[in-house]
Amino acid sequence: MSSIIWAKIRRKIWAKIVFNARGKNIYYWIYSSYWHYKFGSNSIDCKEFNYYSAVPNQGAGIGHQMANWIAGYWFAEQFELKFAHIPFSNNSWEIFLGFGENEITVNELVDKQGYKKVLLPLFDEYDNEDIEVIKKIISSYQSQKVVFIAEQDQFYKNQYRNMDELKRKFYAAKSREDDKLIFSEEYFNIAIHVRRGDISIGQLNKNPNLLLRWQDNDYFIKVLEKVIESVKTIKPIRIFLFSQGEKNDFLDFNKFENIEYCLDMKAKDSFLHMVYADVLITSKSSFSYKPALLNNGLKIVPNGFWHGYPENKNWILTDGSGIVNF
Repeated sequence: MSSIIWAKIRRKIWAKIVFNARGKNIYYWIYSSYWHYKFGSNSIDCKEFNYYSAVPNQGAGIGHQMANWIAGYWFAEQFELKFAHIPFSNNSWEIFLGFGENEITVNELVDKQGYKKVLLPLFDEYDNEDIEVIKKIISSYQSQKVVFIAEQDQFYKNQYRNMDELKRKFYAAKSREDDKLIFSEEYFNIAIHVRRGDISIGQLNKNPNLLLRWQDNDYFIKVLEKVIESVKTIKPIRIFLFSQGEKNDFLDFNKFENIEYCLDMKAKDSFLHMVYADVLITSKSSFSYKPALLNNGLKIVPNGFWHGYPENKNWILTDGSGIVNF
C-alpha cells in the first residue's frame, strides 16, 4: 500500500474519531497535546519561537481551503505565536493567491530547524473555557520548539478581520503580472455569482447541508435590479453571471441588457473577475465570499452566511428574499 493511500486512510479514521468524540468528556483526551498539558513541564518561557498553522483541506474547494488558511493566520496572532504556512493542495492556486510568499513553511521548520508538529484540539472561538484549554496546552510546550497544527477545519467566523493583510498579499503576488480580464474600463462591471453545481444535486437528494445554501434565481434577479437602480455611474453597465450549468438554467436573466454568461470559465478566472468587479453580488458560497474579501468595490452579500461581514459602506446585506437596503 502506497504512503499516499495510507495517509488518506489515517485521515479518514482520525476524522471519524474526532467527529464521534467532539462534545463529549473524552474529547480532549484523544489528543497527546492535552496529555502533555496535564502532565508535562512548562518551566521556561520561549513562546516567541513557536508557530501556529492550519492545513488547507485537501478534499475541499478553494474557498474552503482559504478559510482554513485564514483561520490559521488569525489564530496564530491571537495565541501570540508566529504563523507558519502550509501550501494549498493545488500549486497553481498557491501561486495565484500569493498567500505563501514571504512566509516560512511548516516543512522548513520541521525539516531544517528541528521543530516538531503538535496537533491541537478543535475549539469554539467564542467559548472562554475552550480558549483557556488551548492556551494552557500551548504554554505547556513553551520550553520546546513547536509548530502547533490546528485540527482540520478549525472554524473562524469573521474572516474579514484579516482582509487588509489578505489584500496586500494578493495584489503584491508575482502572478498579478499574468492576470487577464474580459472586463472593459469603458463599462461599470457587475459580477454576480449564482452557486449551482453541487447544491443543485443537493436539492434532488434533499441533502440538508446543501439545502441551506440554495438561493433561487428570483433572489439574484431582485438583487441585481436593485443594484442597477441604485448605483451611481456615468458608464454603461455590463453584467457578468458566474455559475455552472447551461444557459437555459438562467433564461430569467435575459431581460437584462449587456449580460454575459460565464458558465464555462475556469475557476481561477471566475475568481479573478469577482475580485476586480465594480460590484460583486455574492451567493452563500465560500467561492464568492473569498473574492469579496479581496475586492475593493461594492459587495452585495446575503444575510445568514456562516462567515461574518464588516460593518462599512462597501458591504451591503440582503435579506433572504432579495431585498437590499442601500
